[in-house]
Amino acid sequence: MVTLARRQGLPEALGLSIAVVAPSVGMAFNVVLSVQAAGAAAPLTFVIGTLVMLVVALSFVAFSRRQPDAGSAYAYIAHAFGPWLGVAAGWTMLLAYLGYCSSMGGLIADFIIAAFAELGVHADAAALPIGMLAILAGTWLAWRDAQTASRLMLVLELVSMAAIMVLAIAIFIHVNAAHGWSSLPFRPRAAPGGVSALGYGLVFAILSFAGFEGAATLSEETDDPQRTVPLAMLGAVLGSGAFFVVVSYAVVLGFGTGRMSALAASPAPLDELARTNVGAGFALALDLANTVSAFSCILGSLSAASRLLFALGRAGLSPSLAVIDAQHRTPARAVVVCTILALVPFCVALSGVGGGRVRPGDYYGDLSTIGTLALILVYGAVTVAESVEAARLRRIFWSVLGAAGAFCLAWALACSIIPVPPPPANLWPVLVVGWVCAGLLLPVLRPRLKAA
Repeated sequence: MVTLARRQGLPEALGLSIAVVAPSVGMAFNVVLSVQAAGAAAPLTFVIGTLVMLVVALSFVAFSRRQPDAGSAYAYIAHAFGPWLGVAAGWTMLLAYLGYCSSMGGLIADFIIAAFAELGVHADAAALPIGMLAILAGTWLAWRDAQTASRLMLVLELVSMAAIMVLAIAIFIHVNAAHGWSSLPFRPRAAPGGVSALGYGLVFAILSFAGFEGAATLSEETDDPQRTVPLAMLGAVLGSGAFFVVVSYAVVLGFGTGRMSALAASPAPLDELARTNVGAGFALALDLANTVSAFSCILGSLSAASRLLFALGRAGLSPSLAVIDAQHRTPARAVVVCTILALVPFCVALSGVGGGRVRPGDYYGDLSTIGTLALILVYGAVTVAESVEAARLRRIFWSVLGAAGAFCLAWALACSIIPVPPPPANLWPVLVVGWVCAGLLLPVLRPRLKAA
């Protein structure tokens, strides 16, 4: 029987988690969202968000050490609450990974069009083919060589992060020469609405870490997965968290703590700061760096989604999905199916078939929101499962830790949907709930899944 190739190590596992998180993309967008809620205290929200996600990550670590499986959350929740809820969790996580893969096609198109605009070339009409080519290129890499793809993800993301860190250092040098540093961004009183505003800003900080658990889908392909996978997940959270705190602090200082309204309204804060602190050419370099980060996320999300679909197929969803390429030892059919599921909505939305054409930047926002809502539900389920499992084993500390993670995620989810967002964003929670319900029906339609 052909099996998945067990030739991945810590760099590859870390590369997958970092790729799905896409820290560079997070800093290009989420700092503004956090500032809109928490003002100059945005860096503090990323400090707190790192601590919260570390708590959540420890629940994944505990499960991955006990039960390494390509199904990730699907296997964890099935072990704690039975295969029925496990299937629903795996199905929901699949939506998250597919949403990120598809959304990054739109983001890459947006970045490349912006880069052309810096050169005086208008390429808006090329959005659809650019995004399609990016997703198909990710498919080719994910199919052919999992090890090379994983290493490439890590290199691409580190290059992108390094470019943004160069900007952060330039900002710190300018700020130090002009008026000195400020500790205000790390004080709660910097949030204009008090603790509640700080809490709402925390939502966007937490969402920046979505995908850190991607390494868990490589559990059947890594050497010593009970050590490698936990280290990769913790490394992704701590490394991304440090990056988020430093860069968000640099962005706030770069605009000035008294100019948060300008930062909150900026469509591209990193580009704006690059022009004033480094030079116009560096803004173009950042657009290219963010394009690299977005492609890394496509590759990471597609790799994670295909392994999750492979695990569900092997468990009874469809034996054809569990077919492994004999030459490359990758879940080839699952890769192809995931690519189709990511490409179809992308092509429909950007081509305008059946309605108005969606701008690539808006498509990114819509699909990434859907993916994040789905992922928060799964994260919450895993933390509850760990709390229950730990209680059964009389591991009180881990039980309390899991419960604390579940509480933080429930609060973040509530803040994401209350008050009800304006259309069409008000439809995304409904879509996610519908997808979850479909996952609950799968064992009815495919009874073998109930016994998986």
